[in-house]
Amino acid sequence: MKLESLPGSSGYLDLYPERKMSYFKNSYVLGLTVVAGIGGLLFGYDTGVISGALLYIKDDFEVVQQSSFLQETIVSMALVGAIIGAAVGGWINDAYGRKKATLIADVVFAVGSIVMAAAPDPYVLILGRLLVGLGVGVASVTAPVYIAEASPSEIRGGLVSTNVLMITGGQFISYLVNLAFTEVPGTWRWMLGVSCIPAIIQFSFMLYLPESPRWLFRKNERSKAIAVLSKIYDIARLEDEIDYLTAQSEEENKKKSDVRWMDVLKAKEIRLAFLAGAGLQAFQQFTGINTVMYYSPTIVQMAGFESNQLALLLSLIVAALNAAGTILGIYLIDHFGRTKLALTSLSGVFVSLLILSGAFFFESSSSTSGIYGWIAIIGLALYIGSFSPGMGPVPWTVNSEIYPEAYRGICGGMSATVNWVANLIVAQSFLSLVDAVGTGATFLILAGVTVVAFLFVIMFVPETQGLTFEEVEKIWKEKAWGKDQAAESLLEQGSES
Repeated sequence: MKLESLPGSSGYLDLYPERKMSYFKNSYVLGLTVVAGIGGLLFGYDTGVISGALLYIKDDFEVVQQSSFLQETIVSMALVGAIIGAAVGGWINDAYGRKKATLIADVVFAVGSIVMAAAPDPYVLILGRLLVGLGVGVASVTAPVYIAEASPSEIRGGLVSTNVLMITGGQFISYLVNLAFTEVPGTWRWMLGVSCIPAIIQFSFMLYLPESPRWLFRKNERSKAIAVLSKIYDIARLEDEIDYLTAQSEEENKKKSDVRWMDVLKAKEIRLAFLAGAGLQAFQQFTGINTVMYYSPTIVQMAGFESNQLALLLSLIVAALNAAGTILGIYLIDHFGRTKLALTSLSGVFVSLLILSGAFFFESSSSTSGIYGWIAIIGLALYIGSFSPGMGPVPWTVNSEIYPEAYRGICGGMSATVNWVANLIVAQSFLSLVDAVGTGATFLILAGVTVVAFLFVIMFVPETQGLTFEEVEKIWKEKAWGKDQAAESLLEQGSES
């Protein structure tokens, strides 16, 4: 079968452009996306809520107030858990399915939220943060893959980006919750404890949702997969999808099915795909997004706005811009393209980091720092406005679509682990780096990293807009072996390497 004739490929749909939106059932696909995306909401809420809660945790525990390292540990212990969760999340996804992985993540996250809310000291709080991180790590692997595997290729980017919208929406909600509980006894306990609610909601809804049809085909559960596909596609496209997935499943069964992480490193084309995916995930963090989201109230206070309430209010505006920018990214990612969007985003991030750096440099040398404080706020807003439409959704979208089916779970887990490791490095070092070299120099370092990220995207990340999984697979084979050998089986190449 020619690649151009595959159901759902760009060639197939270009023959019938009027059918692009009628070949699948929008409401059902959207429902799957929203429920799966609650995992992103958990991710975002946890990211945002700790930034405000930390202001009040310091008031309750003097030992935290006196130690930047302990503050960083409270923030970053969730990232340690997320690293572990993402690392095992790929295996859980492949072995037990996307649905069970989501249910496991919800249970762990809810337990962690309760532990945090009841913590009698900062060390039990750190344990709760670890548990929450485990749940977030598994969810961060599962949600994009589940959405991508249930999405038609022509809208896959937008739907996967909806998960990122849920992340930014969760961050925005966390700031609203932080503001709501500023005058309530227990402040940070309520802020952290209510995070169990979305986990319980997702668990309840997920019980009634199906498993990923592609995973079911891979596990030879054809009848269940067809039942799911019939709810996603209309009959004209359904038959083609079933025929193709059946043929692909039979081919996969002839090859090795137990893929290990060493296989990722052995196969040249998988290695190239993983370099692109993991590199994007690393640069998403090393360009500084979670210094902004974890520490935005702290940064606002560094800029001269000392009131906790004012710092949270200004941070709420930053979070709102983040969510609004992500909505724009959902539209652009399937119209503008992944790589163009990432490069445009990184250009804006670079300029905004220079503005932030300059504001803090001049603020530290000026006796009238008010104007520079507002310049710093403008820099933060520009940073979020540039980052959120591009480098927010692009890494997660690209990682959900660049790996062959047999490698999708494990590579998704490995690349998400890279994201969380980079996240941990940034979160654990930001305040210490500020103490060592100053806030202005810290943002200047991040601007330098952004230049490297820009060059990386140009050199290593291909455009995947509108392509099927199979067309993307062909790109990596051509990059690895040249066009003459592009038709050679990807997994066979991996076993021969």
